[in-house]
Amino acid sequence: MNYRLVSRYLGHFCAAIGLLMLPSAAWAVYFREFDALAALLAAAGVSCLAGFLLTLPGRNARPNFHQREALGLVGLSWILAAAFGALPFLFAGVFSNPVDAYFESMSGFTTTGSSVMTAVFFETTPKSIMFWRSFTHWLGGMGIIVLFIAVLPYLGAGGKQLFRSESPGPDPRGLKPRIKDTASVLYKIYFGLTIAQTVALMLCGMTFYDALCHTFGTLATGGFSTQAASVGAYDSLAVDIVIIFFMICAGSNFALYFAMLGGRWKALFKDTEWRYFVAILAVCTLIVTINLLGIEGSFAKGDTPEEATYGSLGQALRYASFQVVAIMTTTGFSTADFDAWPHFSRMLLLVLMFVGGSAGSTGGGIKVARIVILAKMAYARLEHTFRPKMVRAVRMSGHVIDDGVQQTVYAFFALYLMWFAAGSLFMSLLGLPFQTALTSVAATLNNIGPGLSAVGATENYALIPTTGKLFLSLCMVLGRLELFSIMVLLVPSFWRRG
Repeated sequence: MNYRLVSRYLGHFCAAIGLLMLPSAAWAVYFREFDALAALLAAAGVSCLAGFLLTLPGRNARPNFHQREALGLVGLSWILAAAFGALPFLFAGVFSNPVDAYFESMSGFTTTGSSVMTAVFFETTPKSIMFWRSFTHWLGGMGIIVLFIAVLPYLGAGGKQLFRSESPGPDPRGLKPRIKDTASVLYKIYFGLTIAQTVALMLCGMTFYDALCHTFGTLATGGFSTQAASVGAYDSLAVDIVIIFFMICAGSNFALYFAMLGGRWKALFKDTEWRYFVAILAVCTLIVTINLLGIEGSFAKGDTPEEATYGSLGQALRYASFQVVAIMTTTGFSTADFDAWPHFSRMLLLVLMFVGGSAGSTGGGIKVARIVILAKMAYARLEHTFRPKMVRAVRMSGHVIDDGVQQTVYAFFALYLMWFAAGSLFMSLLGLPFQTALTSVAATLNNIGPGLSAVGATENYALIPTTGKLFLSLCMVLGRLELFSIMVLLVPSFWRRG
C-alpha cells in the first residue's frame, strides 16, 4: 500500500469538498442567511485546511497507483467526504449531535435519502444548508471519484482503477479509450439531464431553488426534498410525471445514453437489462394499481386489514406508478404514505428495494443486471440436472458472461444476503421492532431512504439509537460502493505493505 500517495489524493478530495460548499454559500448570500454563510465558509475552511495537511506527507510519494491504492482511496474518500460534509450542519446549529450530522451527510453523498430531520427542521433550517444537503446528492450521484477523474488528469493510469472501484454495477463499460474522457462524457450527460429536469419542473410551477434541489434528488436517485411531505407536498400531477420520467432516466445505464448520442438509437431497446428494467416497472405498477383499487384477499382474524385504497383507476395509477418507480430506482421520493397501503403492495415495494436500478446508473440495490444473470445461471443449473451433457452459455445483450463475472456475482449476492441478515439482527438487538429493524437495513443498504413502520414514508430515522445510526451509515456506504470497496478495508492483510 502506497500510503503517502493515498494521503495526497485524499488531501485533494477533502479540499475539493470544501470548495464545493461555495455554491451553497452563494445561496446564503442570496437568502441573506449570514449565520449560515459563516457556517458554510468555516466548514469550507476546515475542509481545505485538512486537505492541505493530508497532502504534505505525499508530496514526494512514488507514483505507483494500483488496485489496492484505488480501493483504499475510494473507501476512505467517501468516509471522509461524509465527515466534512457534516460540518455545515454542525456549524449552523442544525444538529447538536455529530452522529446525526454524519448520518445526514452520509445519506446525502451515498444518495440514500434517509433523514433524521423531523418536520420542524424543514421550517427552521436555513435554505442554503438545505441546498447543501441536496447538493451532496448530486455530487454523490455520479460518484465523487468519477468527478475528480474528469477534472484531475494527473491520476493517469490510476484513474481506471478508481473508476472500476467506484462505478456501480457488475460490468462498468469503457466508453472512451481514456478513462478521463469517459468520466467527462458521463458528466456532460449528467449536466444535460440536470438542466432539462430543472427547466421542466420550473415550467410545472416550482421555483428555481426547489426545482434544482428536487432535480439533484431525482438524478442522483437520492430523495432529499425541501418539503417535509416530500414531492407529495406539491400535489401536482405534472410534477409527478416529470419526476417519474427522470427517475427512470437516472435508473437506466448511462452508457446507453452515450451510445444513443453516437447515433445508435436502438441501443436502448437492444439492451437486455434495460428491457427487463422497464418490464419490471410496468408489471409492478399494474399490479400495485389493481391492489390499490381494493382487489386483494382477506384474512378473517389475527391481523388488522388495511384501509388505504383509492376510489378511481387514475388516482390508483398515479400513486402506484410514482412509488414503484421511486422505490425500484432507489430514489425514495414519496407522494403518498405507502406504509398504510395494503399488505401486498408493501411487500412488493420491499422486494423492489432489493432489485434496484440498472448497472451503470445512479441507482442502488442489487441491480437488474445481477438479478438477470443470477436467474439465467439458476436456470442453466436447473437444466443441467436433467441434461448433464448440455453446455449453455449465460448471455446478456448477446455477450457471453464469463466465469469470472459469474463468480463475482455469486460472491456479491452471498455477501449481500449475509450482511442484510446480520444487520437486521443487529438492529433488532438495539430494541427495534421487526419491521423497523428489517426495513431500516434494507432501505440504507439499497440506498433508498424510507422503509416501513417507524422509518416509513412519513417518518424519519431520528428515533434510531446512536449506535444504530452509525451502523446504518456504514450500510449506506457499503450499498453505494457495492460492498467490496468498503469490506476490503476490514481485512487486515489489505493494509500490509507489498
